[in-house]
Amino acid sequence: MEEAIGYTSIVCHHHDPVEHSMVLKHNRYFFIGDPHGNIRPPGQCSLGLFFDDTRILSHYELKARGGNPSLLSTQILRSYAGQVDLAIKDAEFGGNSWDPKNCVHIQREILLNDGMMERVTLTNYLPEPLDYWLELDLGCDFADIFEVRGWNREGRGQYFAPIIEDGKIRFSYRGVDGCLLEAAVRFREPFPEFDGTKVRWNIHMAPNSRFETAWLVYAEPVGGEPDEIFHFDEKRRAMDRIYEDWAASGTRWATNLDALRDTLNRAVDDLRALYVEAEGESVISAGIPWFSTIFGRDSIITSLQTLPLNPSIALDTLRYLARHQGSKLDSFTEEEPGKILHELRRGEMARSREIPHLPYYGTIDATPLWLVLLHETWSWTGDEQFVRELLPNAERALEWIDNHGDLDGDGFLEYRSGAERGLANQGWKDSGDGVSLPDATMPESPIALVEVQGYVYDAKVRMAALYDMLGNPTRAGDLRGQAERLREAIVEHFWMEDEGTFALALDGKKNVIRTVTSNAGHLLWSGVPTDEQARRMAEVLLGPEMNAGWGIRTLSSAHRAFNPMSYHNGSIWPHDNAIIIMGLARYRLAEAALPVIRGLHDAAVHDEFQRLPELFCGTARSHAKHPVLYPVSCSPQAWASGSFFMLLQAVLGIHPQAHRQSLKVCDPVLPEFLDELTLTNMQVGKSRVSLRFTRYQERTLVNLLSVTGEPLQVLIELR
Repeated sequence: MEEAIGYTSIVCHHHDPVEHSMVLKHNRYFFIGDPHGNIRPPGQCSLGLFFDDTRILSHYELKARGGNPSLLSTQILRSYAGQVDLAIKDAEFGGNSWDPKNCVHIQREILLNDGMMERVTLTNYLPEPLDYWLELDLGCDFADIFEVRGWNREGRGQYFAPIIEDGKIRFSYRGVDGCLLEAAVRFREPFPEFDGTKVRWNIHMAPNSRFETAWLVYAEPVGGEPDEIFHFDEKRRAMDRIYEDWAASGTRWATNLDALRDTLNRAVDDLRALYVEAEGESVISAGIPWFSTIFGRDSIITSLQTLPLNPSIALDTLRYLARHQGSKLDSFTEEEPGKILHELRRGEMARSREIPHLPYYGTIDATPLWLVLLHETWSWTGDEQFVRELLPNAERALEWIDNHGDLDGDGFLEYRSGAERGLANQGWKDSGDGVSLPDATMPESPIALVEVQGYVYDAKVRMAALYDMLGNPTRAGDLRGQAERLREAIVEHFWMEDEGTFALALDGKKNVIRTVTSNAGHLLWSGVPTDEQARRMAEVLLGPEMNAGWGIRTLSSAHRAFNPMSYHNGSIWPHDNAIIIMGLARYRLAEAALPVIRGLHDAAVHDEFQRLPELFCGTARSHAKHPVLYPVSCSPQAWASGSFFMLLQAVLGIHPQAHRQSLKVCDPVLPEFLDELTLTNMQVGKSRVSLRFTRYQERTLVNLLSVTGEPLQVLIELR
């Protein structure tokens, strides 16, 4: 292996997005290219082929005789497959320069499976033969994902010159941690010309003839050489079957509205694509491009959202996070016994301890949310043995809440960042300014977030139910008492009578942070407010200062801190809206929230790929014909993809009680733009149930279509 001379990393230290980029994902790989399917210019910040937090392609550009091709179409066929159609005009080949015509068609087909496969097909539509050339420029900088995002590093490792061997080009890099990273490009045809940075094909094409070639890009070692790529179509069909089997294993959602159907189908595809295999386990990751890894909070909330779709997501998440539950004290990673992890990274910067994500445990809410998910999963599956399996982890989580989570013994969970490179804010609004006073100044830590207290209350109520089921009424009673005392304390310390909602948080001196935010809406989901408080909160959350028309904002527009283009201080997050509307439904206020569902539906329809992004700007709908996009929003993103399933569960009033072999449907209400919705094959315990919801004038009717598997009692309550 020869050290490269002059072969250096090209890393961009900002991450401006590329408009309408191609985003593909499967397992541990994801690809972000420009609309032509290229990664250009070299090292373009947000582009690349990534594997395990490492960019293994930083330059990838297809060139052809005749200059830069005209873009005809860019299509995302599935979450793992894209197609780009390009054309070359005939002016290069003697055509009329005043009236040029497309004469050479270039079709690029890109597929992710155990690497990235591409097939390129050229078609010559000229009536005479054509001497042609095609060129593929290649570069690999092995940049860590944090480096791509803009992290300034003090040093990098050692690059080696590319090596040609066995019909492939191999790129190599030894990181500062001593780990050797390798990536390869293997070609289907006999090896073309290669000069160290580009591959070239010289082609003679007869009139109306085609030329086809293909290659595979992959990280090494990945457990052996990938299969040869002689059958591109067979591999695509195999991937189609994987995703079709995934969709068939869960609930089918059929509607009379094509746009909603397409959005739901896209979400199902995206959720499968966001799965990653790690340490022999499969678990849902957070989102592309910056968060293609395991996040405690994101995976848990996605699991809660998708229980009506497929409980396997929740089962996988609970087990994975339990196996990585904190077991010791570590100030660098903020690990504590019983704590659920925040984020796990596998790149060079984590391995060399430049960042604390080994995993990193700097989150205040993942631990109580894990307990909430355990109970809710039991409600859907009725699996007592599964609860018993994870009960020791649940006990450790409860111990963490009462000991390490409560820093000053006042009964509230607080966070104070202890890691040098950890997060300053550790709730779901974890940006540096995500927790602010109304005037945009930053409060003194430690911080006790309002929604986190609600999660703890809910977790203890739910764990009490599980202990009752397991035959331990003493423990159950103790937890219910703790929960009720906490609920009373939340109301006493956080309720703002003049604002009609709960405060954002308490600061380090127990002063109330009187910022009106969406955080308070999560208390509805947890069941903390009284009925009257819930009614007043609904007026605030659905009022003009919070509801932008596309969804509920994260922060009231009445505050100086409001910025609709910010990450957390006025933007709109679909998952945040789904949790709030689930809470409104708990208080029989779902009908009032239907305009929000309409806004989110319209936002998805306006999206280029019929999906909800991670977030978008909180600009008022009256000022725009479509949502204003947030510049570096993840898409696809797991808890955005899961949002519609939680939204629909909320307004359909679906309440599973699998341990009682029953399902309750309470006060369903369809939004006015939706006439019919059919759920087929929904899993409740060991039963599969199919329901049809039909809107008739002002009422929504429910028909039970079928129950298969074990008997299931379906109770329908209509007002």
